[in-house]
Amino acid sequence: GYRVVAVDQRGYSPAARPSEVEQYVATELCADVLGFAEVLGAKEFHLVGHDWGGLLAWQVAAEHPAWIRSLTVLATPHHNAFFEAIEHDADQKRRSQYINFFRMPGGMAEAYFAADDWQFLRRIYQGKVTPDMVEDNIRRLAEPEALTAVLNWYRALDIRVRIGQVCVPTLYVWGSEDMAVGETAARQTAQYVNGEFHFERLDGKSHWLLEEVPEWITARTLRHFQSRRAATTHSPT
Repeated sequence: GYRVVAVDQRGYSPAARPSEVEQYVATELCADVLGFAEVLGAKEFHLVGHDWGGLLAWQVAAEHPAWIRSLTVLATPHHNAFFEAIEHDADQKRRSQYINFFRMPGGMAEAYFAADDWQFLRRIYQGKVTPDMVEDNIRRLAEPEALTAVLNWYRALDIRVRIGQVCVPTLYVWGSEDMAVGETAARQTAQYVNGEFHFERLDGKSHWLLEEVPEWITARTLRHFQSRRAATTHSPT
């Protein structure tokens, strides 16, 4: 009963692949999200994001709540919880070392990714993503300038930036075996949501939640949408 739109954002789309790092700052990426909504005529929408998409979703919800009916984020904590943990939590510092690696200039990171038939990227998926999907992702990243564009998301990232509180109804789902996000940041996310908030910890699940438990994610997300619809329907006029 919902219209679902999944987009190829800048860098991932061959038609929108600027070469300059500054074209991938968070403000530009968040503007893309609202730009898609405007083109689609969606004045208000449910926003769902995973990983980088989740990072953008937190910022869009914090800065443009009038657009957002509800927010659902998989894996990625609220900016402030995540970046504070990177600075002060030893476990999260260790988990986030890959960010500096991805930022390496001069084609160093790109060469490492593509070396030995993309073995580094294959390991990142931890066997949780189907072989066909892995091969499709590699094919897309092997397109001209694609890998550099994707890594530019990390090169433009500023972990000193903090965003505001999120006031829209929010569902945050985190897997206890997430290689990139530790429990400190996941738990502290609640401090930065002052609206309705639900935190789901999935024991034994990894970063790749959409691939590991797709049916559960779909059902839980739909319940979140529907609770928002019920609240709107029954609110006083």
